[in-house]
Amino acid sequence: MVQRIEIAQVLSQSPVGQTITVKGWVRAFRNNRFIALNDGSGPGNLQVVIEADQMDEELVKKIKYHACISATGVISASQGAGQDIELLAQEIEILGENNLDEYPLQPKRQTVEFLRQKAHFRMRTNTFGAVFRIRHSVAFAVHKFYNDNGFFYLHTPIITGSDAEGAGEMFRVTTLDPENLPRTEAGEIDWSADFLAGPPTSPFQGSFRPRSERSHWARCTPSALRSGRSTPIRPGTSPNSG
Repeated sequence: MVQRIEIAQVLSQSPVGQTITVKGWVRAFRNNRFIALNDGSGPGNLQVVIEADQMDEELVKKIKYHACISATGVISASQGAGQDIELLAQEIEILGENNLDEYPLQPKRQTVEFLRQKAHFRMRTNTFGAVFRIRHSVAFAVHKFYNDNGFFYLHTPIITGSDAEGAGEMFRVTTLDPENLPRTEAGEIDWSADFLAGPPTSPFQGSFRPRSERSHWARCTPSALRSGRSTPIRPGTSPNSG
């Protein structure tokens, strides 16, 4: 059995003369001969060359835009312009057909407004494929920087007024007794008696203006935090007054 290789690896290594198998989605099919194949491993397509007159006619009809196929053949130096290598297909297998009468994307330029309505197909376009790769690289670099400097990545609770599926009944964000609320002389709730009246600090995400504060919480953080550059939010403080 011929080993499957990702297209990004094929394009980077150029294994001319080797017999390989690639799988992916058809980006274009020209002249019943040239298939532009992409598997999502990179932005580049691999050109797959077939001899349609030597293949089953019904199989060739199924090679449509964004159909999923498997191609096995020999990597050869390309004779045409636009690519260095190409796959001379010896075997084509249809893994997933695509009915273009029902499929929302068509082999043409897609507007951003249209793709916003078909969000689950965005990553199959060149534009969003590039955007998501850049986003991944930036996020990875940021997380690596903080990880290498002793920080910990964690998901802090989100305080929101939305109540979905009863989640708002799990706990309340106050230390006051709802049955015996303190009142001001004007009869309004005295929030100064709640924990929100504490000194402000900043959460790790930097959603609020950082303020340096020495506290017992800082002893649980890396030295970079203890230096006073920023302090994570701790119990008994308010993040929304900074």
